[in-house]
Amino acid sequence: MIRQFTVALAATVLLAGLAAAQQPLPPPIPLYPGAAPRSIEPEPLAPLPPARAEPPAVMPLPPPAEAPPPTAAAPPPPIAPPIATGPATQRVFCDQPITVRLPERGAIPERYRPFVGVWSDAAWTPQLCAALVVEAVQPDGTASIVYVYGPIGSNNRRPGGVLHGTGIIRDGELRFQNTDGTQFAFRPLYADLDGHLTTPQGQTYQAVFKKTL
Repeated sequence: MIRQFTVALAATVLLAGLAAAQQPLPPPIPLYPGAAPRSIEPEPLAPLPPARAEPPAVMPLPPPAEAPPPTAAAPPPPIAPPIATGPATQRVFCDQPITVRLPERGAIPERYRPFVGVWSDAAWTPQLCAALVVEAVQPDGTASIVYVYGPIGSNNRRPGGVLHGTGIIRDGELRFQNTDGTQFAFRPLYADLDGHLTTPQGQTYQAVFKKTL
C-alpha cells in the first residue's frame, strides 16, 4: 500500500514539472529600478572635449662652440723698395721725343745691369728705325721699358710711336711683346744688345742696338 502511494506521488511530481517547463519564463528582473537591458551592439563614444592648443615648448639653444683661436696671418710678401733714379733727360730717337730717367747703377741687381740703359741706332729694315730704353729691373726680373720706332728717310711716311710697358729677363734674355703680337728678344752682345723681332706672321728680323747712355 505504501509502495503504491510513493509511485503515485512521484508520477504527480513529474507531471507537474513537465507542465511548468511548457509555461513561458517571466521577464528578467532589472538590476536596479529603472534600468533597461543593454544591447550588445557597439555604440559611438561621446566626443572628447577639444584639446587646448598650447605653443610648443621652446628648446634651449646649445651653448655656442668655442671659436678656435685665430691663426696668425701669413706675413704679406715684402714690397720691393723703389729704385732710386737719376735726373731726367730729353732725347729724340727715330724722330720721337722721349724723357729718359735711368736708375742708379748700384740699385740694380748685378745680373741685370747689362740690360739697363739707352740702346739706339738700330734698324730692323732700311725703312724702320728702333731704339730701346730699359729704365729699371726689379729683383724678380721684371723690367720697365720704353720702345721707340719710326720711319727712316724723309720720303718714308710710315708712322712711328713710343711704347711704354714691361718685359721679363730670364736666362740672360730680355723679352716683351707688343699688343699686335710682335715679339722682341734682346741679349747682351759685348757692350751692345743683339735684338730679334718676330712678327705674328712668323717673319724674323735682327738688329744691333748700340749703347747710347
